[in-house]
Amino acid sequence: MIEFLLGPLSPGVWIALVLSAAFTSMMTAALGAGGGVMLLAVMAQVLPAQVIIPVHGIVQMGSNLGRAVMAWRHIDWKVIAAFLPGAVVGAGLGAWLLVSLPPTVLYLSIAATILYLCWGPKLPRLVLGPAGTAAAGAVTTFLTLFAGATGPLVAAFIKQIHADRFRSIATFAAAMSVQHIFKAGVFMGAGVNLAAWFGPMAAMIAAGAGGTWAGLHLLKRMKDADFTRLFNIVLTLLALRLVWQALMAR
Repeated sequence: MIEFLLGPLSPGVWIALVLSAAFTSMMTAALGAGGGVMLLAVMAQVLPAQVIIPVHGIVQMGSNLGRAVMAWRHIDWKVIAAFLPGAVVGAGLGAWLLVSLPPTVLYLSIAATILYLCWGPKLPRLVLGPAGTAAAGAVTTFLTLFAGATGPLVAAFIKQIHADRFRSIATFAAAMSVQHIFKAGVFMGAGVNLAAWFGPMAAMIAAGAGGTWAGLHLLKRMKDADFTRLFNIVLTLLALRLVWQALMAR
């Protein structure tokens, strides 16, 4: 049993990843975003390059599914219904192309979009409707196959639709669940073997559920205005980190 849970990891690395999964899930549940990017950064330090994005995607799928289940009453299912077909298209294009986009272009594009969605004028109602939501699903699902963590971009878009903190968190969790399910399917369809990682991924998903529970309880103590302020600050810091990554990749 212990060997199954550890998989290819040493006990020290396993503990670090499980604790990171719990903390980053708590952060996303309480502040709206940021946990997925932080967990990806941690994984990039200790996991083999070829499994970083698929392992991260499956762990995030479990974490977001748990968050969506815990907050299911607040999910805007109309948004998810519009997001879903776009995600299918984005995953299909990604699986077909299987290309590596230039890191500088990828990071700067995502950073600019996040900053606009946080601090720019509100998007027109047409963009926030079903067609715009489907387009967001397609673009972000395509990008997540190569960038790993486009959660802040999805979160910023959904925040334009819902100001209520619980509505925003729950709908974001459901949208990311859809996106990560397709991501996992694409990588498995491409022949990435993750059998040895099932134990560590299960442990991180379980830890993430505990972190989500704690984060949602913190969220209850916040006011919508405080949540929006913290949410925008967190996303801005993540966007600036992407700019830094773009500069380092040149």
